[in-house]
Amino acid sequence: MSTFTSERVDHPLAMATAAEIAEVRAIVLAAGLVSAATRFVYVGLDEPDKYAVYDPNVPIDRCFRVLLHDVDKPNARDLVVSLGRRAVASQRTLDAVLDGQMPVLDEEFGLVEHILSTDPHWLEALAARGLDPANVRVAPLSAGVFDYDGEQGRRILRGLAFHQEHSKDHAWAHPIDGLVAFVDVMTREVLRVIDTGPVPVPAESGNFDDPAFTGPARSTQRPIEITQPQGPSYIVDGNLVEWEKWSLRIGFDAREGLVLYQIGFRDGETLRPIIHRASIAEMVVPYADPSPIRSWQNYFDTGEYLVGRWANSLELGCDCVGDITYFDAVLASEDGNPRTIRNAVCMHEEDFGVLWKHTDLWTGSREVRRQRRLVISFFTTVGNYDYGFFWYLYLDGTIEFEAKATGVVFTSAYPGPGHPYASELAPGLGAPYHQHLFNARLDMMIDGHRNRVEEVESQRVPIGPDNPHGNAFTLHRTVLERESQAQRSADNRIGRTWHITNPDVTNRLGNPVGYALHPEGREALLAADESSIARRAGFATKHLWVTRYDPAERYAAGDFVNQHPGGAGLPAYVAADRDLDGADVVIWHTFGLTHFPRPEDWPIMPVDYTGFVLKPVGFFDRNPTLDVPPTTSTHCPPACGG
Repeated sequence: MSTFTSERVDHPLAMATAAEIAEVRAIVLAAGLVSAATRFVYVGLDEPDKYAVYDPNVPIDRCFRVLLHDVDKPNARDLVVSLGRRAVASQRTLDAVLDGQMPVLDEEFGLVEHILSTDPHWLEALAARGLDPANVRVAPLSAGVFDYDGEQGRRILRGLAFHQEHSKDHAWAHPIDGLVAFVDVMTREVLRVIDTGPVPVPAESGNFDDPAFTGPARSTQRPIEITQPQGPSYIVDGNLVEWEKWSLRIGFDAREGLVLYQIGFRDGETLRPIIHRASIAEMVVPYADPSPIRSWQNYFDTGEYLVGRWANSLELGCDCVGDITYFDAVLASEDGNPRTIRNAVCMHEEDFGVLWKHTDLWTGSREVRRQRRLVISFFTTVGNYDYGFFWYLYLDGTIEFEAKATGVVFTSAYPGPGHPYASELAPGLGAPYHQHLFNARLDMMIDGHRNRVEEVESQRVPIGPDNPHGNAFTLHRTVLERESQAQRSADNRIGRTWHITNPDVTNRLGNPVGYALHPEGREALLAADESSIARRAGFATKHLWVTRYDPAERYAAGDFVNQHPGGAGLPAYVAADRDLDGADVVIWHTFGLTHFPRPEDWPIMPVDYTGFVLKPVGFFDRNPTLDVPPTTSTHCPPACGG
């Protein structure tokens, strides 16, 4: 096991160091922008324009974007801080109505419960249910934008309550239904308490970590040891990783979490670029319960809560198994000081079964090669859910992303048999239907900056003179020429994929080199087109968006998501309807899960998976793994390897 901590800055895309975060804070403080009420909501690398990154003759100033929020007044500030000039390079004040609010603060998680603890309407509702306020936990939940009177311009969180029987009791098992509070966390006012009447609080334990509840651990498992006696096959230099023929840089951002830069594949003596920047730019969890208690439930875990900020410190043998390399992440705390998340990113190799194999009838040869992949991942916990973000690089040039959803489902009381918007998990305990929708931002760079996107799908051919037996089928290709055309839905019935090619570079067969995006093709956003969540999460209404590169267009739902009225992000980006054919393009891919919770998801949910795959299509002239050597493990006899 080894761990890398950001200590040096030797590249424009190097991970932030503690010294840099401290310097950013000092500059902002010297500019007179910090008071006792000021919180550093976000501090992250203000990445240089990618054209400058690839031009060694262009000097690059190391800059950071800083979002400041004063807890006692509206209209936050958006800064860019230059370390080279030791100055605030730019700043603007946000409008709390038009721009929305800053993301939810760490300190606000306990604030909602504290404010409600003295509110007479809230206490009356708890008394009617026979509950002691000291044993009531309140989840501080992002508010969205709805037609509730008096909320415009206010900083709102909504609170749903849970009964905690003792300090180690998992309160998610005991939702206090029929009750919700709307709280202004800036003025510390309770704006509204909706109480539709007492509902029985589910009593069954949800303490999955208590042997008295789970029963004795099984004793049937024997150890699985994963070792690499000679160490891993990759080389790490700062945040630069070289593995097999892959080259990339690892980054980490308080908002997006894990970011991969400059992903390329070495083909002969040439390092061929594929993706300049890859990240999960947004995720939203919309709920389906239309009741007045829950109809507003929609959480943007990236834009409203900042998934990177809640990254776990990963543990060897628990989160990661094998010969592991860890990367620490340095972020800013809400007072602006550097905060290190130990072992935030895990990297290791995995065996992945057979790469290719053939036993030849005529020559008698038997050849097999093993596939392996490089795994780069992190885990984050946002409230009740835990998410793993996993990037996989394969020997054959395939790139895969996988999100792993686990943790505890958000619970409710179950109204009774046949309820159309929730599942029953345990006696009287429900879980509303919901979705987990992610959006990947892929700044493509297939052998250069000029790329093209085609929609490719299978096509049946009718019986006719050229197809007398009706067996023919073919491919249909459509070039997505403009942003207005490049808003697409997946369709697995016709095998729809999207090919990103370079029209200026051809393989030995004369065809443009490229990669194909293979979507899972599950449901996009299921909420009504006219709904508030559809306005605010417009990105989730389509599986594919393609935009022309603009360094300012970073987030699928826009820069400021919390209480934004909607229309930001991708719908706003594509309004210009820019030309795409042969341009510098960014692929935005929406994918995810529609979750109808099962009894098997309680009291803790086994991992569910979603993701996508990028596969080379004519990027190489032939199978790029012909030089993979036979396996030399003692478990493999000579017959396995030629």
